[in-house]
Amino acid sequence: VWSSSGFPGQRSIVVAAVSAMAGHRGLDCVMRSAALLLLLLPLLAPSASAASLSFDEAAAKNRPVSKVITLLKDMLKQLEKEQEDDEEIYDKMACWCETNDKEKTKSIAEAEARIDGLTNKIEELTATSALLNTEIKNHEKEVAKNQDSLDKATALREKQLAEFNAEEKDLLESISALKAAITVLSKHHGASLLQMPRSHMLGVAATLQHEMSKHASLLEGVLTRSERRVAASFVQAPTDYFDAAPTFKQSYAPQSGEIFGILRQMRETFESNLSAAQKEEMANQKAYEDLKAAKEEEIAAGQAQIQTKTGELADTDENNAQSKVDRE
Repeated sequence: VWSSSGFPGQRSIVVAAVSAMAGHRGLDCVMRSAALLLLLLPLLAPSASAASLSFDEAAAKNRPVSKVITLLKDMLKQLEKEQEDDEEIYDKMACWCETNDKEKTKSIAEAEARIDGLTNKIEELTATSALLNTEIKNHEKEVAKNQDSLDKATALREKQLAEFNAEEKDLLESISALKAAITVLSKHHGASLLQMPRSHMLGVAATLQHEMSKHASLLEGVLTRSERRVAASFVQAPTDYFDAAPTFKQSYAPQSGEIFGILRQMRETFESNLSAAQKEEMANQKAYEDLKAAKEEEIAAGQAQIQTKTGELADTDENNAQSKVDRE
């Protein structure tokens, strides 16, 4: 019908509209478009006056078929625009999917790398924690050992000091007693010994006997046997020791001189032992002070290490716990 109707341009537009709708909207849209065209066929059919070869352009625009063609053109433009919009949306969606896929892949790779890093970190922190615990225990043992050594050295020093004080006091008393006896005896030297008061004589003999008995170990090897016999004779009978008149050109001087010599020798021995004891005490005190200073320094250093390691251990365990939480 259209081929003889004289509207080839209009037919082309309709066909293009239908094709566009078919390509853009699918089978359902094509069927709706076909139904619309069936409704428009009576309008598109040539009228009796259409057979005329004359053509009125102004009148053609107002014809129903022209309106339909205009509508179809508008539909075509709208469909083309929608197709462009759909393509744009598709491109955006495809770009988003591709970008999102890359980001997801990147995120997964980063997460896996972070998990591996956290796993290695946890292993390192666990090993560090074990090492710190061992070091703290070793430092604690070392501090305890040094403290025990210091305590024992202190106890020994106190014992040595007590023994020295007792020995020093005893020797000072003995030296003082011997000096007094020598002084008393020196006042009655020679013939005047016979005029010495009996109490003084007994006092000197008592001092001699007491000191020889008390410090027998110190006097071992100091007094000869002869001197010991003289001392024993004087101690047994001090008042009779100088009573016998000297015979065979003897005098009282040799007898008193022997006692003087024994008393002085004993005094010198005690003074020598006192000096040696005092020097030994000074050396013991110096050694103790040096040991105490060294041990206190070691103890302080060990305690400082314990404090430092304990702080490091707390930080390590905290980081380890947080790393485990982060890995989960």
